[in-house]
Parts: sequence; structure tokens; C-alpha cells
Amino acid sequence: MEIKDQIVLVTGASRGLGAATAKAFGKAGAKVIVNYLNSEDKAKEVVNSIGEHKAIAIRADIRNEAEVNDMFRKTKEHFGKSITTIVNNALINFTFNGDDRKNIDTIQWSDFQTQFEGSILGALNTIKSGRKDMTDNHFGKIINIGTNLFQNPVVAYHEYNTSKAALLGFTRNMAKELGADGINVNMISGGLLEKTDASSATPDAVFDIIKQSTPLQKVTTPEDVADAVLFFASPWSRAITGQNLVVDGGLVMD
Repeated sequence: MEIKDQIVLVTGASRGLGAATAKAFGKAGAKVIVNYLNSEDKAKEVVNSIGEHKAIAIRADIRNEAEVNDMFRKTKEHFGKSITTIVNNALINFTFNGDDRKNIDTIQWSDFQTQFEGSILGALNTIKSGRKDMTDNHFGKIINIGTNLFQNPVVAYHEYNTSKAALLGFTRNMAKELGADGINVNMISGGLLEKTDASSATPDAVFDIIKQSTPLQKVTTPEDVADAVLFFASPWSRAITGQNLVVDGGLVMD
């Protein structure tokens, strides 16, 4: 299915990478659901930039199965078609600030739980909600957003990095189970992105170090990663599933 014919859900799409991804799909002609939790005004700005005839903002806590199910129902009512493509991007209560990160002496299991619920529970809920329609259509694209930090933890964000490592295992298991139904499940792992709300607390010196350490001599932007997401949603990736594509300018070479 061409991107222009897809109905795309982007979770956490009111800002940062989610907003860039939603806009990229809109530009490619897809219908887009701009999911948000708290940032209603920013979500509406994303919808306006795409065009109200092609996008809708829907509030839902991805950790809440009932709210996710309701979001899928509202989408079908609004567009007259079911969601074909899911981008699990939402980030729950986390900012990239190495100076303030929790170390082994201060981190609690509840910190891990928060990130596991955002990464794994959120993705589980969206996949469970979309699976039947995708199976009936024998088509589905699921793209989970990871990080290169679990492969190269240059900053030990324990709870975040560990949850994204678990997300890769989740991605591969879902790819195995859903492949026969015509559903592709992949993950994209970007680096520290310049600059989003989540990375706004990161000192400029860190971005300078990344730039100097990266073969392309640049810091990855949300738009760079968004374009890779579109690749996984496109017909060009039809034979790819269960994979993790690192999009960080070559900083981590898998």
C-alpha cells in the first residue's frame, strides 16, 4: 500500500520527533492521527500544518487500553477507514539531561516501570487495538521508536535505555507472530536529536561532541529520523520485518 493511501497513527505527535513524523506522513499524502496526552495546543498546530482534511488530533494515554481502543474507534468514524500504520513514538515523563539523570544510588524500580509502561505497554495497547483490522486487510506497518543509547550508552539513562532495549525484543517477537497476517514490525533507533523538547536540557557541548564523533559530522534531526520511518511504512520495505535501523549519522555502527 502506498503511503498516500495509509491511515497513520503517530503517538506522542504534538512535538519533537512525533510532530516531525506526523508532518512527513502528511506531506506524503497520508491521513494522520496526531495523538497527544497533555499538549493539545501543539497537537492542533501539527494538524493545521498538515491540513485539517488530512489530520485529526486525538487525546489518549497510550498506557490506558480503553483510551487507545477509543482512539482507534474515533479514527474509523472520522476517516471512514481503519488505521493501517502505527508509529509508537510517545515518551513518558523523561528528558535528556545527563547532569540530572538518576544513577545507581538514586534510581528506583518505579522509574523503570514508568519507562517500561511508556515503551512496552503503550506499544502493546496500540498493536492489540489495530491488529484485527490489519489482519483483515492483510496489511499493517508498525514502527517502534527506539534509541542508539541501548547499544552505546554514552550516557547511562538507566530506565530509558533499558526500556528501549526491551522494546527491540518486543518488536522481534511481534514481527514473528504477526508476519503471516501481512503485518511488518520494525524499530528505528535515532541518536540524541537536535533539538527537541526532550533534548532541550542537553548542553550544547554534548551536541558538539556528537557532531565531531559522527562520520557525517552532523547531529541527527527529527526530520532525518522521520524520513526513515516513512521508508519502513513504504512498499520499498515490504520484505523487511523484525529489524532495528539505527539512524544517527553512523555514530553507532551495528
